[in-house]
Amino acid sequence: MVNIVVFHSVLGLRPVELGAAERLRAAGHDVVTPDLYAGLTAATLDDGFALMDRVGWAAISRRAAEAVRGLPPSTVLLGVSMGCGVVQSVLPDRPAAAGVLLLHALAVIPASARDGLPVQVHVADPDPIAPPAEVAAWREAAPGAEVFTYPGAGHFYTDAEDPGYDEVAAALTWRRALGFLRTLPQAD
Repeated sequence: MVNIVVFHSVLGLRPVELGAAERLRAAGHDVVTPDLYAGLTAATLDDGFALMDRVGWAAISRRAAEAVRGLPPSTVLLGVSMGCGVVQSVLPDRPAAAGVLLLHALAVIPASARDGLPVQVHVADPDPIAPPAEVAAWREAAPGAEVFTYPGAGHFYTDAEDPGYDEVAAALTWRRALGFLRTLPQAD
């Protein structure tokens, strides 16, 4: 069992993140899902970006920092799309994080991150949020990370309610993610 925090997408804390948390709990992990928008959600990416702007990145980052404050230092940081940016904002203050799991986007892994920090990435191919050229550059910059791309899948391909949903890619993503989590140091 590992401790995991799941940071939601730009659309807010929705059934896809809550379902992911339940999937992870069913695998024996302790999972928290902070609501960085305080109950607000959006139905489209455009509305989500407007909501993110209205809430403000400073408030989102502050809420994320507060959400992880009481969690074990080795908590795994999992981001879903915008949540990957949230992972990027809290990671510098979480040097003992057991690992980083990024779904549907990339995040800068700071140079201050410990050597050998386990990182796994899952993105659609192509994806306007994580274009192939950025994925290639990211892969070069983080040679120890596992990077999986899913050709033909939509951006939110793990969300059964999204038009870009890809059942096969989603199942493979979760199989790989759960395998990744099994390789991490287990919580006490």
